[in-house]
Amino acid sequence: MKLLRPAPETPGAQLELPLAEALPPAAAEQQDLLPTAGLRAPEAAPWPPAPPNGRMLQVGERTLHYALKRSSRRTIGFTVDDRGLSITAPRWVTLADVEAAIHEKQRWIFNKLGEWRHREARRILPTVQWRDGASLPFLGQPITLQLESPVGVLLFNAETRVLHLAMPAHADEQQIKDRVQGWLQTQARRLLPERLEIYARKLGVRHTGFALTSAATRWGSCTADGKIRLNWRLMHFPLSMIDYVAAHELAHLKEMNHGPRFWETVESIFPEFRDARAQLRAHPPELLPTF
Repeated sequence: MKLLRPAPETPGAQLELPLAEALPPAAAEQQDLLPTAGLRAPEAAPWPPAPPNGRMLQVGERTLHYALKRSSRRTIGFTVDDRGLSITAPRWVTLADVEAAIHEKQRWIFNKLGEWRHREARRILPTVQWRDGASLPFLGQPITLQLESPVGVLLFNAETRVLHLAMPAHADEQQIKDRVQGWLQTQARRLLPERLEIYARKLGVRHTGFALTSAATRWGSCTADGKIRLNWRLMHFPLSMIDYVAAHELAHLKEMNHGPRFWETVESIFPEFRDARAQLRAHPPELLPTF
């Protein structure tokens, strides 16, 4: 899905941060590269484990496992699939050339490995059973649902990470989902404006309005007249990912586009944005509970 790029002077125009780009069914991802060097920071964790008779390379702080095959081709080719990273290189290319090419394409490699990791996680992910004892993510960590409440009202115990719903034992799944969604949205109305305010002060800007959204295609949006909307499902994610979305939308108050100056603006208030952006891009919405 392409990001919208409206004219800044249009009052109702907005820029959106999409949930995730669609992944191809199960086709391998491939790239070709001439053996040239260049360093870039990795953005996603290696996956899967080392292939049999594979090679290993330290790339920054990450260990990359890959399989190397020689052929009569003229360029170095990269393939990422469910087996991990495979590299096909000309017979005359040295191992040093291959490793230099890996450094050159490390951003693409780690992003694609991350996508396959999440594709595998999605395949084996159990469906949330909306009942007593169910678990779901809240701010990046699992919490447990309990129908009963020690004080008779909805209560979250941060120490035990138990959300007491104060519901009867015979409550059905839809009732439980509605109660949990309502609680998450209440938390979002409290936390998300706080995070916006922190980064608005850092950037020296003010937004003209805030609202929650349940959009299925974007994490947040910012209109040209300063109204910001953030998806309440961000509450499933760690604070660093929430802060990235907040900084991203606030940066649009200065740059209503996604050009180089926009990303410089994001970095000025959230230097770690690249890691958080990679996590968000690699985390498909299918991994989140369905409400």
